[in-house]
Amino acid sequence: MPYPSTFPPLDIPKDVDLWTLLLGDRPRDFPETKEILTCGETGRSYTWAELRSASIEFGQGLQAHWAWKKGDVLAFYTPNSVDTPILTLGALWAGGIISPANPLYTVDELAFQLGNSGAKGLVTQPANLPTALAAAQRANLPLNRIILLGPHRDPSNRIAHFSSIRSTAAPTHHPKPPLTPQTDLAFLVYSSGTTGLPKGVCLTHHNMVANILQASYVEGSQWRSRGGADGRGDKQLGVLPFFHIYGLTCGVLMSVHEGWQLVVLERFDMDKVLRAIEAYGITFAYVPPPVVLAFSKHPAVEGRDLTSLKVLHSGAAPLTRELTEAVWERLRVPVKQGFGLSETSAVVCCQVVDEWGKFMGSVGKLMPNMEAKIVGEDGEEVGEGESGELWLKGPNVFPGYFNNPERTKEAFSSDGFFKTGDVFRRDKHGNFYCVDRLKELIKYNGVPVPPAELEGVLIGHKEVADACVIGIEDPANATEVPRAYVVLRDGVVGNEAKARELADWVATQVAPHKKLRGGIRFVEQVPKSPSGKVLRRVMREQAKKEQRANGAKL
Repeated sequence: MPYPSTFPPLDIPKDVDLWTLLLGDRPRDFPETKEILTCGETGRSYTWAELRSASIEFGQGLQAHWAWKKGDVLAFYTPNSVDTPILTLGALWAGGIISPANPLYTVDELAFQLGNSGAKGLVTQPANLPTALAAAQRANLPLNRIILLGPHRDPSNRIAHFSSIRSTAAPTHHPKPPLTPQTDLAFLVYSSGTTGLPKGVCLTHHNMVANILQASYVEGSQWRSRGGADGRGDKQLGVLPFFHIYGLTCGVLMSVHEGWQLVVLERFDMDKVLRAIEAYGITFAYVPPPVVLAFSKHPAVEGRDLTSLKVLHSGAAPLTRELTEAVWERLRVPVKQGFGLSETSAVVCCQVVDEWGKFMGSVGKLMPNMEAKIVGEDGEEVGEGESGELWLKGPNVFPGYFNNPERTKEAFSSDGFFKTGDVFRRDKHGNFYCVDRLKELIKYNGVPVPPAELEGVLIGHKEVADACVIGIEDPANATEVPRAYVVLRDGVVGNEAKARELADWVATQVAPHKKLRGGIRFVEQVPKSPSGKVLRRVMREQAKKEQRANGAKL
């Protein structure tokens, strides 16, 4: 039988769109003058009321200047900006669909997303403009459909600033179009996947409304009961990329819904993060594991006043117990975990603050109104405490991939559960534990070895700054074996002796089948996605090149 959520079911409205949930008329426990968005470097800010009016102005401007229609797609190709929520919510007001893209994309990658999504407009910044222009040309998107956000203009004056569209002079007779929340899309986000071209993940207004209300019940209530140190409420560090579903839902949308002040940084920089915490009295942050790692080991943390920080919430990739303990020992700041995917509008599980130490390593309990299965290789549900693929069902689960019925069919079971591709187990208390990605498990003599577990062990070593573990082929023994790529801390010399020393140490920490039989290689950095996921496929390609150069020998 599927596992139901241990939280009571919520009444999730089916006729409310996302803009109306966030900025429509409803009772709130914070004033409209509450500062919601703040640029962490310049201090430029918007109150809730200013955000609301600015989003309507931009939405009306789209209708007036671009003849915007319900269902038109507005793509974003930009690092974080305090203005991003205005354009996002404005396009949603006008019935548009938001399709955010990684600002590190190449011309080919951006052109694919623009073409595949059928984007009718593109938002970018001056620094990203050369790639944006080239990609738009390939996707046949006119120059007058590209706009800039942020404080800077195009020096050549070819590309307009969004303020020319967000105009109070725009005709106000353009109404907010009626929407059907259960079928009309709010977001079209592209999943990187492990193979092939990215897939467009369709997220309806109802999906997003459901997930905001689910997260509000579990997460929002925690902060509402605590408040900020200065009496002005809690303040969130906005360092997660807004083009990723994690930063979009937990950062931007939850802040608007809950009345949190979101202090926006363009990207992660440890010195800027520390300055923002001190200057604004940041109380919590949603972050990926690399940021947790930085808090545990970065030398710049020493001597800083981080007393306002109540908790870190880690997501986007598994977090090890060792990292959680390291941050607690250094800062006395708890680190709790959650789990989500683009296909679930973000949040699936969330650990509450009061249980972070009791169930360390857990990603928490299933969101309200959801149910889950943990399924073995034979397609049958496994017993409690056993590992298998996580299958999900709930109002926040996406309806399918954009214009891709074949991949959509593959993604769902016959009884309507979404197959996540992630390996999980569940304990008797209803807590879920992320083991690893199904496709990234290493099979040593047929026995699964989770690379994330070995990475956690290595990161727990005092001389290791970061690590990535992959499986490589051992032709002599006809099996995969684990190999680690390790970043050493400053001052530690990486040589054969150090590699043997670390491998021997790991062998004392794990079961025999998890030994690093593929050895250790030292690297300057571990490749990671902007959301913090270790890009093991990059290391696998490097390992293949090494093996070809060495005649397929380990």
